[in-house]
Amino acid sequence: MVELMVEGKRTDGRGPYDLRPLKLDVGIVKNAAGSAYIEHGKNKIIAAIYGPRDIHRYGLTVERATIRCRYHMSPFSTDERKAPQPSRREIEISKVIRDALEPSLLLENFPKTSIDIFIEVLQADGGSRSASITAASVALADAGIPMRDLVQAVAVGKVNGTLVVDLSDIEDKEGEADLPVAFMLNENKITLLQMDGKMTVEEFKTAINMAKEAAAKIKEMQKQALVSKYFGQGGQTR
Repeated sequence: MVELMVEGKRTDGRGPYDLRPLKLDVGIVKNAAGSAYIEHGKNKIIAAIYGPRDIHRYGLTVERATIRCRYHMSPFSTDERKAPQPSRREIEISKVIRDALEPSLLLENFPKTSIDIFIEVLQADGGSRSASITAASVALADAGIPMRDLVQAVAVGKVNGTLVVDLSDIEDKEGEADLPVAFMLNENKITLLQMDGKMTVEEFKTAINMAKEAAAKIKEMQKQALVSKYFGQGGQTR
């Protein structure tokens, strides 16, 4: 077993409840309706929103907007060069992100339209799907899409028998469990819940509470990023 916890500290020096450094910038893609850039640990990810725009394709929902999401890892985003075409994992994560964000949006306000979410991973670390959800939710708010709440996501895992928040890449690969969770905290709802590995029932309950506490911290960063763009530090509109 790889030693991931030594005297209560993780390999990067964090305690079990500590998030990795997180930075959010809003409105970085000029031609998008809304956009955001996130650095979460070593993850570097851009999310861009296009729409709502009219669609006339057969089979798409007409009573409400249709959400389409593409999560893509750049060929240079990992240690080994990745093939440019979408992988099976990217297609799966695209659907997971779409499903996590959709409950937060008032899609009935935009019938017969599509809202496209493009996520480009420039550099990948553990938790890229969670970071992508966090960034995409901010980008949707930047695009002016009516929302019930912001969505924020984080993974809780078990490493060397200890529950820890916000898994790094090595913790994700070598740990005993990985539990990504996304929240709409104002609605007291979970929009994403996946799990890989094993936890006891009590560990699972504790992990959910840990994720919720971490999500509250991330939400404050999301709100501050939006406030900084639109109002600046002094509260005046830019």
